[in-house]
Amino acid sequence: MTMVIDEEKIDEAVLALLHLTLHQGNRAWKSFDWEVMNRLYEKGLIHDPVEKTKSVALTERGMQESERLFQRLFVKKEQE
Repeated sequence: MTMVIDEEKIDEAVLALLHLTLHQGNRAWKSFDWEVMNRLYEKGLIHDPVEKTKSVALTERGMQESERLFQRLFVKKEQE
């Protein structure tokens, strides 16, 4: 059986992890796979990652989506 990778889920996880490394407002460390970073750029979630800097700027939409995904994927729900 061949494993089929869901690139959308990979993109969501990376965007959520970018939220974890935010600094200087909307910048995050770009130490992730280049193909994933390019897909996030094509979706309008980050600015062009092909720079000499070690960080990338998230767009306004990318900031909102990264926070939403971070909450969904990595924050424990409060027990009632």
